[in-house]
Amino acid sequence: MISIKSLQKYYGSHHVLKDINLTFNPGEIHGVVGENGAGKTTLFRSISGIENFNGTVEYTKGNIKNVMGFLPTDPDFLSKVTGKEYLQLLCNARNIKVNNFAEKNIFDLPLQQYAERYSTGMKKKLAFTGILLQDNDIFILDEPFNGVDIYSNTVITEILAKLKQLNKIIVLSSHIFSTLYETCDYLHYLKKGSIVKSVDKTQFESIEKEMQASGIKVKIDNLNLK
Repeated sequence: MISIKSLQKYYGSHHVLKDINLTFNPGEIHGVVGENGAGKTTLFRSISGIENFNGTVEYTKGNIKNVMGFLPTDPDFLSKVTGKEYLQLLCNARNIKVNNFAEKNIFDLPLQQYAERYSTGMKKKLAFTGILLQDNDIFILDEPFNGVDIYSNTVITEILAKLKQLNKIIVLSSHIFSTLYETCDYLHYLKKGSIVKSVDKTQFESIEKEMQASGIKVKIDNLNLK
């Protein structure tokens, strides 16, 4: 279990995350939604230990960094590193031996090419493959469906279902509500740095409607489209 208590994050005087309290259990998929700038990426980076913060993130089984795979929105890769070499580096970091990366290449990526030359979607799929090969117990996925083709979205959805079956802890963000309905058990609405609503699957529609009503119609009307 991951227990987040009173998590606060400041950038200078800017209060980015405000008193976040959440609990994530094994075998659950949690979605975090909110407008751009609400603090989703900062929250994920804080949980993953990339950002400093006030408050606590506790994992009941020990050091969270040793069992966590973090998928950023826009993965970066070292220059002149092939897809295969990148996967090898991630496996080496966890002392995991893979004899045949071609068998693990579920997205059919060109592993002999330099990863920095991949398209946006290919980079995301390579990074996702890497954290899957690490045998992580926790997956923090920032927009895993964004920029990825329809077929790969289906593959990712099936992978998430398998990870849930394996009792992993999964937290993801998405702007696409259909993927949230399909994959998540719980949904948390992050607005201006605060969790304003948390619901189970039966109430996802309430958050979708609340987000749609939060000034979207006014903004569209202000365009004065003719």
